[in-house]
Amino acid sequence: MSSATYHTLLRTPGAAAFFLTATVGRIGIAMTSLGIIWLVHGQTGSYAAAGLVTGGFAVAEALVGPQLARLIDRFGQTRVLPPALLAHTTAVGSLLALVENGSPNWLMTAAGSLVGATIPQLGALSAARWSALLRGERAAVLPTAFALESLSNGLCYLAGPALVTAVGANSDPAHGMVLATTLVVGGGLAFAAQRRTAPATAGAAERKRAGRSLLQSGFAAQVGVNLTLGLHFGAMQVSVTAFAVEHGAADTAAPLYAVSNCASLLAGWLYGLRRWRGAPQMQLALVTAGLALSCLPLLAADSFPGLGLALAVTGLAVPPILVLSSVLTAASVNRAALTQAFTWLNSASAAGSAGAAAMSGRAVDAYGAHGGFAIAAAATSAMAVLAAAQARAAWGRRINSEIPPHIPTR
Repeated sequence: MSSATYHTLLRTPGAAAFFLTATVGRIGIAMTSLGIIWLVHGQTGSYAAAGLVTGGFAVAEALVGPQLARLIDRFGQTRVLPPALLAHTTAVGSLLALVENGSPNWLMTAAGSLVGATIPQLGALSAARWSALLRGERAAVLPTAFALESLSNGLCYLAGPALVTAVGANSDPAHGMVLATTLVVGGGLAFAAQRRTAPATAGAAERKRAGRSLLQSGFAAQVGVNLTLGLHFGAMQVSVTAFAVEHGAADTAAPLYAVSNCASLLAGWLYGLRRWRGAPQMQLALVTAGLALSCLPLLAADSFPGLGLALAVTGLAVPPILVLSSVLTAASVNRAALTQAFTWLNSASAAGSAGAAAMSGRAVDAYGAHGGFAIAAAATSAMAVLAAAQARAAWGRRINSEIPPHIPTR
């Protein structure tokens, strides 16, 4: 297959419109957290205050996001998104006013929390639309759609922080937040306007069954995979920076991150170009095992070229993991709770990243950058164990289904 696969996918009626509008909104989402740091630090001169407000934003986004998604699953994307975006605009306006007036840190943190609580997870909404659109015979191309989502997310988180940094460094930091909010609200409203591709809402009975599907082991395993992947991300961010500082070249951290990100984008693009044989559970077990093994050279890296090569190899495994996790989630969760499910995956990854930042910070203080890399390696090892257990369970169910029932004889 060729890259025409993506082109063909986007030619599905209505697909390009919701995908591109969601991408615009996601650029704004990728700008928001860093935009808050620029905004608060620019006014207060304190990174501690900026960290408090950004922390409130992140915690609220992770905890309230699934609850907002639950409302969206119940009442529909086109009905819930507009008032949520209005609330988000109001929250950002409140934060801007409080920062401008030099309000106390706790009050700015409360406003930052409201910003996080009202920001919609457009990536989860877009994934839910792909799942609804590609059903039946077309379900075979769902991994390609999720690979496209992974590409979009990667590009947004490359472009968004760079854009808000450029605005914050060269003009009033408030302009960065205004631009981020404009993209979130504009992209979100345009996304909500695409009514024909919006997933249908379910009745009360199906919603009850859907809620129970979120408690099943198949989905719990994917939450665990994303939690450990977040641990890996958080540990790598701290450890790569520490490695660069230890070797007397702090400005080398950015190119090292770029190497990993570019490798991930390339892997995501290539992975979506073909249909891979084998059960998704087995594929996930193999890819996570590969990631765990590729983290081992990080423990011995002692030069920038060596670290860059190791980061590139680890970056190759990330997009397939995200795609396969989304595929398995779509297969294990009732369609009436898919938006919640995808949002919980995002929240698990965010929680893991935040927790790892704290743990790896202590490990780096005690053992240097390689202590932080050890946290990342341990997280990927745990991920591989989870994926292997799920693959084994899936294989067991397949074997049992192929054994013919016992027919008693006289």
